[in-house]
Amino acid sequence: MYTIAALYHFTRFEDPGALQPALKELCRAQNVQGTLLLACEGINGTIAGPRAGIDTVIRYLRALPGCADLEWKEATSQDAPFGKMKVRVKREIVTMGKPDVDPRARVGHYVEAKDWNDLISAPDVAVIDTRNDYEVAIGTFDGAVDPKTESFGEFPAWWEANKERFHNKKIAMFCTGGIRCEKSTNYLLGQGVEDVYHLKGGILKYLEEVPEDETKWNGACFVFDNRVSVEHGLREGPHSLCHGCRRPILPEDVKRPEYEAGVSCHRCFNETTESDKNRFRERQKQMMLAKARAGS
Repeated sequence: MYTIAALYHFTRFEDPGALQPALKELCRAQNVQGTLLLACEGINGTIAGPRAGIDTVIRYLRALPGCADLEWKEATSQDAPFGKMKVRVKREIVTMGKPDVDPRARVGHYVEAKDWNDLISAPDVAVIDTRNDYEVAIGTFDGAVDPKTESFGEFPAWWEANKERFHNKKIAMFCTGGIRCEKSTNYLLGQGVEDVYHLKGGILKYLEEVPEDETKWNGACFVFDNRVSVEHGLREGPHSLCHGCRRPILPEDVKRPEYEAGVSCHRCFNETTESDKNRFRERQKQMMLAKARAGS
């Protein structure tokens, strides 16, 4: 059984690159895999491994400068959710492209999962899903606005073009684990929006804590590991991943004529050239050969 920990924390790292080698070595020594992103603004990522290994890495992270209050969300999986460990240094731990946005200064009002249903049911509240279009496509909250953005960096431009729709409305935003809302709520406050709220702990906390018979969530929640999606109780969802476009697909989508393992699905079949598909086929072939050698 693997323990999965999803985490983020905004703090000031003067030299995030200096933290990279020791953190990567610790994860390797503890048999922990996944991805951690380091930037001057903090840390973000999801890791998985044995219970003791995750505990050791979390203790190490909380001992980093300004990280004593780091929080994380846990789930479990019978299968390894990741194939290797990556510790990367980035300009941002979640890319918005707005250097003036600083969640450490202020964010919207946190709303606990148990109180979220009441908030989003109020007539004077507009609910906005801050995730990417392929994530929204497999699940979202009742009545949520889908900005149809392909990346989080598109959100500021979408807001500027659509802000008049939300005049005199309270804004409630949500995302997978909460990190995108830390930035989007700070951004809206900076744009003069007064009543801004966001779901504390994100969709993952809601699916963990809110009973299924009380839910206002429809569908599954995309996650960035080999589980692909989760449902209420954080049980693994039905989706797999198209390795041609990295979008989630359902079991019935595998039966469609456009699907080819590692190459394409019905969503991306017409988005890639035959040259692209041949390159993906070669990649898939090498992956299968490597898997066969590992199992022999």
